[in-house]
Formats: sequence, C-alpha cells, structure tokens
Amino acid sequence: MEPAPDTSDKLYNVDLAPTSRHGRTWSAYSIFTLWANDVHSLGNYGFAIGLFALGLGAWQVLTALGVGALLLFVLLCLSGFMGFKTGVPYPVMSRISFGVHGAQLPAAIRGIVAIAWFGIQTYLASVVLRVMLIALVPSLAPLDENSVLGLSTLGWISFVALWIVQVVIVCYGMEMIRRYEAFAGPVILVTMVALAAWMLARVDFSIAWSTDDPLTGSQMWLHILGGGALWVSIYGTFVLNFCDFTRSAMSRGAIVRGNFWGIPVNMLLFGLIVVSLAGAQFKLDGTVITSPADIVQPIPSTPLLVLASLALLILTVAVNLMANFVAPTYALTNMFPRRLNFQKAAVISAVIGLVILPWNLYNSPVVIVYFLGGLGALLGPLFGITRVNVPQLYVDTHDGEYFYRGGVNPRAIAAFVPAALASLAVALLPAFHGASEFSWFIGAGLGALCYLVTAKREPEYTDQHGEAISVATTH
Repeated sequence: MEPAPDTSDKLYNVDLAPTSRHGRTWSAYSIFTLWANDVHSLGNYGFAIGLFALGLGAWQVLTALGVGALLLFVLLCLSGFMGFKTGVPYPVMSRISFGVHGAQLPAAIRGIVAIAWFGIQTYLASVVLRVMLIALVPSLAPLDENSVLGLSTLGWISFVALWIVQVVIVCYGMEMIRRYEAFAGPVILVTMVALAAWMLARVDFSIAWSTDDPLTGSQMWLHILGGGALWVSIYGTFVLNFCDFTRSAMSRGAIVRGNFWGIPVNMLLFGLIVVSLAGAQFKLDGTVITSPADIVQPIPSTPLLVLASLALLILTVAVNLMANFVAPTYALTNMFPRRLNFQKAAVISAVIGLVILPWNLYNSPVVIVYFLGGLGALLGPLFGITRVNVPQLYVDTHDGEYFYRGGVNPRAIAAFVPAALASLAVALLPAFHGASEFSWFIGAGLGALCYLVTAKREPEYTDQHGEAISVATTH
C-alpha cells in the first residue's frame, strides 16, 4: 500500500494507520470477552492461589484482588479512551511522547515481554494437552518420559501443535481474534464455574478458609495491599497497549461497559473460583494447588477430563492471542513497516517465542520474580510518561510535530531511564524486598514526575483526528 499524502512509508502502512470511526466492530461484549478470557488464565490462577499459599485467607484474597480490580478499571478505561480517540496501535501512540523513531524503545520492550509470555503460556497449555492425550491414548505415556532440550517428545508435539494453531488464527488478523475471543469467553466462564462447583461438591460445600498458618496483623495487610499492587503490575503491560483493541471500539461507552463487567465483576467471580478451588483442595488433602491444571489431571472420568482440558486449551490460546501476540506483532510492524505486515510480523514473533525455549524461563524462580516485579517496574514508567494526542504521527520531517530531535524526544528518554532503573532496583534487589510488590507504581510515579519536570511548559500539540489517512477496521 502506498503511503497517504504527507506520511512517510517508514512510519505508515495499512496495519499502523488509524482506524476509521465508521464501521468499528468492537462492542462492549467484545471487550468483556477479552477479560473473560485473560483474567481466567492459568498464570493468573497460579498467582492468586499463591496468595492463599502465602497465608492469606478467603476474604483477604478477595480484598487483594478487589483493590487491584478497582485500580485497573480506572487505568484501563483511560488507556482505552486513548485508542478510541486516535484509532492507532500502541507503537504509534508511543510516538507522542518518545518521537516518531524514539517510540521503537517502548514498543520493543512491550514486545519482548509479550513474546516471552507467549512462549510460557503456550508451554502451560501444552502441559494440559499432554495430560489430555495420555488420558485418551494411554500408550502415549512412554513418549512423555524422555527429554529433548527440556521437553519430552510428547511435550514437543503438544507445544508445536498449539503453536501452529495460534499462528493460523492470528494470521487472519484482528477481526479473527475478536471472533475467537467472543467464542472462548463463555466457554471458559462456564467451565471454571463448573470446575469450582465440582470441587465444592467433593467437600460438601465446606472449604478451608485459610491454610494452617494464616497471616495476621500488619503482615496480613501488607500482603493484601502487595497482592493488589502485583495484580495491577501483571496488567501494567496491558494498560499500555489496550489501545491495540480499543482503536476499533464502537464508543467510549462500550469501553466502560466492557471494562466494568470484565474487570471488577469478572475479577470478583475469578476470586470466588480461586477461593473455592484452593480451599476445597486444602480441605481434601492439606495441599495447595498451583493451578486449575492440578485439579483437571485427577478427574476420574475420561470424558470430563477431556472436556475440562479442551476448555483450558481454548482459554490459553485466547489469552495468548490478546495479551502476548498482538503487542509484538505491532512492535515488529512498527520497526519495519515497508517490509512487514501484521501476518508476517506475527509469524516472526511466534518463531522467536519458540526458539527461546520458554519452559526454561518458567522453571527459573529468578525469571518468575522478574516477570511479576520487573515486568511492572520496567513498563510502569512508560505509562507514566505517555500522553494522548492525535497529530502528525506519521510525518518523518524536521518540521513534524513529533520529530523532536532526529525523531527522538530526549525529555521522554530522560524521564524513562532513571524511573525504570529505580523501579527495577526496587523490584529485584534484596535490600528493597519489602517494597518490591509496589514497583509498578513506583516506576509509573517516577516516570510521570520526571516527565513533568523535564517537559516543555507551553502547549505544543494540536488536537487533530486521523480520518483523512484512516483505514477500515476490517481491512
């Protein structure tokens, strides 16, 4: 596609162009199903059940998730409005603060984290698929006993099969992702509620409300607030690139309604399921599960086990598509708009997610600490210094409003670097262990403060829509 007048082919192609206001397809239901899938991811269950294992009881876990949910509702609405107003994906949005070329930095950071998580989530799903395959065909069990680069033969077959399925879906573009999310959302909600009901029935609806060594006093409240802060940190990346989806939203009201049902309401349901699963299992045998996959594996009925496993597979694919596939795809397209489109960039992202052998990342405690703390610490400052505007984001000339100095805004870099370093130190250094759970907020706050200090005081932007160079949502 030829660039539109006054735009540079180094900054503009059909996938990076603003979406036209007419014909946008993402309704409140579309946005709700994003959260219906993502909130119930296996990784999130592992995190929330971990709060139970730390010694938080049922109401404390619900309180921690509730605090995080309310904060996320506000942040995601604000982030979503950016996408609705401008119609641009996150890498283009970043040009406002970082410059038309400096935006490669935040886009690349977001993309790198997403690629790693894409691989990890695919690995988690492959574990469920292996359980299902062995239940269906017990003779496959010997294929799960060897190790090739950290995975068994059956593990490789499962991982690659799921990898291919996701690549095929994403190659059909954002509209196919919307349709898949709309299908998967109800499936996973019904499945998780049914799984919780089954576990409650096993203990006659009388669960353990906490472990044998529950936290009390100041330690309890510190972990409640810390759990809520980490919940925000986990979604800190999505706060950044939520505009990748809301750029196709029908209205601001659709964003608010979708977020309301998908964040506070859906997260309350998620918390109740977590308490039911963890409390019931602890009541049964005194152990704390690590994810719903632990409950699926011992299901005595093969047909039920297969149905539950399929639902978890549908869920994980949905989570990966929205949270971990779209961001690096847009980031790569933004780097090479003349050579890459959405489909080509998606394949490259997937290949990287395969060759990094992500199961080794998941098995490393240091990496887990990084992704729960460092992830929010590194990306939090970007949200703190990113501003909303709709000017010449595709102009690569010295008189362009976002060209700054050679296409890079030194003020944004000056704000980002110290904030990121400070928040990473808080997240990862043992000396700051007590504050590590709040690293996202420290990073975002420092980034905003540094940008306020370094930014120009006089108004420098004009409000201008991008309809003249826009493309249809379903291009």
